[in-house]
Amino acid sequence: MAQSTFVIAGASLAGAKAAEALRENGFDGRILLIGDEPDPPYERPPLSKGYLMGKQDRETIFVHPSQWYADQGIDLWLDTNVTAIDRDRKTVTVAGGRTIGYDKLLLATGASPHLLAVPGADLDGVLYLRRVGDCERIQRTFRSASRIVLVGGGWIGLEVAAAAREAGVEATVLVAGKSPLLRVLGPQIAPVFADLHREHGVDLRLGARVTEIVGENGKAAGVRLADGTRIDADAVVVGIGATPNTQLAAESGLQINNGVVVDASLRTSDPDIYAAGDVANAPHPMLGKHIRVEHWANALHQPGTAARSMLGERAFYDRLPYFFTDQYDLGMEYAGYAEPGSYEDVVVRGDLASREFIAFWLADGRVLAGMNVNLWDVNDAIQHLVRSGEQIDRDRLADPDVPLQQLTAR
Repeated sequence: MAQSTFVIAGASLAGAKAAEALRENGFDGRILLIGDEPDPPYERPPLSKGYLMGKQDRETIFVHPSQWYADQGIDLWLDTNVTAIDRDRKTVTVAGGRTIGYDKLLLATGASPHLLAVPGADLDGVLYLRRVGDCERIQRTFRSASRIVLVGGGWIGLEVAAAAREAGVEATVLVAGKSPLLRVLGPQIAPVFADLHREHGVDLRLGARVTEIVGENGKAAGVRLADGTRIDADAVVVGIGATPNTQLAAESGLQINNGVVVDASLRTSDPDIYAAGDVANAPHPMLGKHIRVEHWANALHQPGTAARSMLGERAFYDRLPYFFTDQYDLGMEYAGYAEPGSYEDVVVRGDLASREFIAFWLADGRVLAGMNVNLWDVNDAIQHLVRSGEQIDRDRLADPDVPLQQLTAR
């Protein structure tokens, strides 16, 4: 009997963890892990946190040592782009025209940064943060620049701003809305992060819309805003969101809707093709709808489900969305899913002013999500509250003297 071949398109964290899970679950066929970057699979959180700030060595960001792939019998093709999928012949084509057959295919193609579409956006010194090379360019910028502008007040923009300030670089953050993180955290909690950055010397500009990157001698020298204001800078870092890399899937006729649409087993509209990580739009059994999550935890855990599904097991992904951040002396974890308009109330346990608290987002008395800030070993209990689906007494939820474990009946 011919040996089965499983191909993984995307040598990302998700791709590496899928290959690992396939071996751990007994698959002894050929695994081909293909990625378009020169480096083996690595973790992305350090790119805006520890590695960016010089607190982690480069070798610590990689998912596995390079030798691990050979030891596990995994063919790792780097600097190689998958250019096409032929679903009828069950083949993928890579750059240069080589064709490889597959029995099962996993798409772990991730996402790419939104590009800023204004005059001057192609100047030298306009930077994005997605890959390790991007991180290292920003590191070099910190060593040579005295001031930078960050376009976008999301997690990436704020984490890079924090890293810049710790490096002694002046930072201006441009936020299109009324507050950074307003859509994610809402008007009660978002100001915590605005105040944090102002206290650390960040020039936070709200309601700011960039109309031009100003250049001098072919290099970015600042930005111009819609009101005519010019802000000088030695470099401009853009963090305005990401787009799932769906082109490969779309060209092969797979169902696309804000990512590659998959079922609870992470199977696409083709029964032999799966998707995991940033590119996958998957149903969540608790939420009752499809969601696409761009956070590290999804890329870490979804591949295990995909691998078991590829091996014919009944496997379903039901982990709660989870992410974390570290900025200056603030560390936090967030678990659950609370879109704007989905919640009616925010309950705070602890003290916002001292930045030691837990915030809960509620609808109909049920906890949709919780965020612990500078309080630790509570996230499991928060996730239990979310998963319980029970109506929680608001006063007891806000009372730090009531253990979180006592708030549910089970």
